[in-house]
This record gives sequence, C-alpha cells and structure tokens, in this order.
Amino acid sequence: MAFSGGSTPAPMLADLARMPMPWAQLHVFQVDERVAPDGHPARNRALLDVLPIAASHLHAMPVTVGDLRAGARRYGAALPARLDVVHLGLGDDGHTASWPPGDPVIDAATPVALSREYAGFVRMTITPAVVNAARSRVVLAVGASKRPMVERWLAGDSSLPVHRVHRTDTVLVLDEAAAPRIRPAAAK
Repeated sequence: MAFSGGSTPAPMLADLARMPMPWAQLHVFQVDERVAPDGHPARNRALLDVLPIAASHLHAMPVTVGDLRAGARRYGAALPARLDVVHLGLGDDGHTASWPPGDPVIDAATPVALSREYAGFVRMTITPAVVNAARSRVVLAVGASKRPMVERWLAGDSSLPVHRVHRTDTVLVLDEAAAPRIRPAAAK
C-alpha cells in the first residue's frame, strides 16, 4: 500500500489501524514527501506511525539524503512491481500526490521523481505510471474547498493534475461538503 500525506489522511489512517488487516504481511510506502529534515512538522512520514506494522515494512522516502535524485532512483527501484492500493488526496488546485499544476514531474519517465518547489518545499513523489499501475486507487477529498476540483475532475478537465489518475479501479471518497451538487431530473 502507498499513502499520501497532507492534512486529510490522519483520521483515515487512525481508523484503518483499528481494522483487522494482515498487518504482519503489509508493506507501506509513501506516495509523496516534502524535502525537509526528519521531525519537521511539514513531513508526511509521522502520519504512518499509527499503523501497526513492523518498522522494516515501512518504506519512507529518503528525502534527507545528500543526492535526492539518487535517493528517488533507489526508492523507485524498491517499489513492488505493482502496488495493491494507492491512497491519494486532492488539493484545492487540482494536484494529487505531489504533482503541482504545471510541474514537469507529472511527465517524469521514472517511478519516483522530484517536483519543483511547491508551497515552500521540493517534494519527492511517485509518478502517474506507478499510481495507474496499482491494482486500485482511493482518492479522499473532504471539505467545501475540494468541491470545485472534484466537479472539474469528474467533468473531465484535463488541465488538472488529478486528471492523470485513471478512473478505472479508483474509488472516490468524499464528505458531503466536497461532493458535487447533483441536480434533480426535471419532472416530466
């Protein structure tokens, strides 16, 4: 499994940790991580501490190494041939993983790449090929600020980075605030 960071997944991960799962067999990877020192509050790694897995089964992105490109290559080589589940979020600007709008990272040919600086941080991220090769994807979006992006994504807006996520075998989980408004059919 691979999990995204950000502000949304903490409650989901806490709930997941309480579920009966084959935790001893699971390996957990990061979808993305900010390039920042260990312990930095912006880092995503700490979100995964709630999961009851062995430390050797948690594969953190090496964002503190001196050669980030080499670190990204090593992380990409350590990924399984196909992830079972990739969790993604959705940003207010239509980004997912760490694929900011207009950033060439979305077209990277490698499994793991580095974004340009975005919201104050360079980020290491798995790329669309890895996300779309997974057996399934879960996109979690909560809050009213996500609704415009959800609506645009579902309408097929190809300018959004999230548009690169295949919809087949993708589950979209929304709260009421993020859910698009459905117009009732006209009475006949």
